[in-house]
Amino acid sequence: MMAAKEPSIELCNGANGLEKIVLREFRGSSAEVYLYGGQVTSWKNDHGEELLFVSSKAVFKPPKAIRGGIPICFPQFGTHGGLEQHGFARNKIWSIDPDPPPFPPNSTYRTCVSEFRLRVALGPGGDLMLTSRIRNTNTDGKPFSFTFAYHTYFCVTDISEVRIEGLETLDYLDNLFGKERFTEQGDAITFESELTMGNGHSYVYSWWIRFISPAKIAIIDHERKRTFVLQKDGLPDAVVWNPWDKKAKAMVDFGDDEYKHMLCVEAAAIEKPITLKPGEEWKGRLKGPLPDSSCEGLQAHSHISLQVMAILFRLSPI
Repeated sequence: MMAAKEPSIELCNGANGLEKIVLREFRGSSAEVYLYGGQVTSWKNDHGEELLFVSSKAVFKPPKAIRGGIPICFPQFGTHGGLEQHGFARNKIWSIDPDPPPFPPNSTYRTCVSEFRLRVALGPGGDLMLTSRIRNTNTDGKPFSFTFAYHTYFCVTDISEVRIEGLETLDYLDNLFGKERFTEQGDAITFESELTMGNGHSYVYSWWIRFISPAKIAIIDHERKRTFVLQKDGLPDAVVWNPWDKKAKAMVDFGDDEYKHMLCVEAAAIEKPITLKPGEEWKGRLKGPLPDSSCEGLQAHSHISLQVMAILFRLSPI
C-alpha cells in the first residue's frame, strides 16, 4: 500500500517566469496562485481534472490581465466607476505574507487609501476558499468606497448542457439592454443559445448581475454529471457571464470556440458599493467545495471542510 503524500506549498516559476504558489493536498488535489494579480489559475481534484477555465490564448505578461481562473476585480467591477476595467488588483504584483501582523490602526503611507490581504486555502478534501480583507487606512478622515468581485471562470463540458440554480426570481441587470433592471421568473438558468430567456434578454455576451443573491449557487454540468456549489459571505450580488461566439472571436486572448467550455459565475458586491470609514475593515469570502459527481443541485451540499493549508498575500499600499 502506497503511503499518502504530504500536503505541500511550493513557490516556483510559471508561465513567462512569473512566480506562482502551488498548494497540494495529500489526496492529490491542488491549486495554484500567481503573484501577478494574486490570481488563482488552477484548481484540480484528486483525479487531476482541472475545474477552472484558463484560455489557451491567455497572456501571462504584465500589464495584461490573465484570462481565466479567478481574477480579483477591485476596487472597481467592470466600468462601474472611473478606473480601468475591473480595477487594478488583477494587474499588480502581490507579495507573500507568511506571518501577517494585525492591520495597523493608522497607515504609515500618506497616499495609502486601503490595505488588501488575500488568503487562499485548500482543504483536506480539496475544497478551495478565498478570503479577502480590506481596511481603510486613510489618515485624513475620508471614507473609501469600492466594488468587488471574484471573477471565477468555471470549466464546463458543454455550455448547452449546463444550468444554474439559486438565482431564480431575483432582479438583475442585463448589459445588452443598457444595464436595465429586470426580474427573472424561471426555475433555473440554461444556455442553449445567445438569447434564452422568455422575455428576450440575454444570459451571455453580457455582464448579467443578480442583486441580493443567495449564499449558495449551484452550477450543474449535466454532461459530466458534476455540480459546483459556490458559497459566499460578504458578497451579496452575483454575476453570470459567457462571451458567446461573436465576442469570443473579437477577443485576442480567447479562443474562438472556447466559450462552449467555460462559464463565469461570480460572487460580487456591485449594486451598493462598500464604504469604509478610516479604520474600518471589510471581509469577503468565496468557498468552492470540491464538486461531486452528481446533478443533485443545492440540496446535496451543506458541508465545507476545514482548511489545512493556506497562503496569504498582500497588496499594499493602494
